Amino acid sequence: MSKLGLIHYNYASNLLDDFLRFTSETGFSYVELQIRDVWNPEAAAPEKDAEAVRKQVEGYGLQISALAAGNDFVLLEEDAIRAQVDRMERIAKLAKLVGTSVLRTEGGVAKDAVPESRWVAAMAGCLTRCLEFAEREEVYLAVDNHGIVTNDGDLQVELFERVGSKYVGANMDTMNYRWAGHDLETVGRYYEIVAPYTLHTHLKDGTGSRADYRGEALGEGEIDLAKAIRCLRDAGYDGVWCCEYEGRENDGTGQRKSFAWMQENL
Repeated sequence: MSKLGLIHYNYASNLLDDFLRFTSETGFSYVELQIRDVWNPEAAAPEKDAEAVRKQVEGYGLQISALAAGNDFVLLEEDAIRAQVDRMERIAKLAKLVGTSVLRTEGGVAKDAVPESRWVAAMAGCLTRCLEFAEREEVYLAVDNHGIVTNDGDLQVELFERVGSKYVGANMDTMNYRWAGHDLETVGRYYEIVAPYTLHTHLKDGTGSRADYRGEALGEGEIDLAKAIRCLRDAGYDGVWCCEYEGRENDGTGQRKSFAWMQENL
């Protein structure tokens, strides 16, 4: 039976309890949480807070598929790299406390200090530094094709090959390649080449790119979700299928429609 999840994002209430209740009542079994759901930077003992969040999630009959780290690895300066790696190690320990071994990891933010020609080297350097704790804690870093830097399947594969560890792979977002401006044929090719590295997913649909992008419920946009699913299954993916909805409604309508599509197609 497929494992169906929902990301805590674009829902009417920012309160975790409201989101968990909605997710459980809709029928999902998994949730992806944001780091802010687990770690308040002002908290004296975030580990205790993480344990409380785990109990809260389990109280609704749910499990956590991934924890979004909100990191930035487009860095070349040693002090900045060390700070990000130390932060990720702390988040990895919190992730294990809430019951997940997957960190949804950002590539990072484009910046003048790091030319585009060095993006892969910068990210690979940070990810390699993270392997010490990732291997020890058995935590997987699922790099999202999100934003500008990592929204290219060829770049992602180059990055994963350079790091060369089973603990570093992809969070495949089915819409983001299209959002970044790639045509649908290229998007399909990216599904094929990134699928073998995929550790977590965002099933997302919509139409258009950048300013013309419009989010839709699953099955109502232009994305070839069937191909993405086929590529992942052919590659042996057996993780959570996590829905991300970025449509106009934030009252749960799009998530419910997407759940119905997932039941029918997964």
